[in-house]
Amino acid sequence: MPELDKMFNRQRKYIIYLLAIYVLGAGFTPYYTIFLGLILGTSFSLFNYWSMVKKNRKFSEAAAEGRKMKSLGSLTRMAAAALAAVIALNYPEKFQMASVVIGLMTGYLVIMIDFFIQNLRR
Repeated sequence: MPELDKMFNRQRKYIIYLLAIYVLGAGFTPYYTIFLGLILGTSFSLFNYWSMVKKNRKFSEAAAEGRKMKSLGSLTRMAAAALAAVIALNYPEKFQMASVVIGLMTGYLVIMIDFFIQNLRR
């Protein structure tokens, strides 16, 4: 479990750094809608990642105690992604839809990149 916590904290930090870069991009470049879409999508991606880690902790505890777990929260994560898409569709002058989708995938990209980096370090 401490390994999962270290991994979560490290990857959460990377996602927050990306969000900070996106905020700077929205503030200092003319690509305002692209960066706002990335911010929206990455924010929901961070929520989805946090939700996935929380459910994984509960699943690990249930498995250790021999209990069954109802769900790992896939419906919640899909609903959050759908909410981000609905927000982007309702405000097309503020958010670019393609960048929202890329932002939603950011958490998974960070997980994969961090996995490869940690494997190279070992």
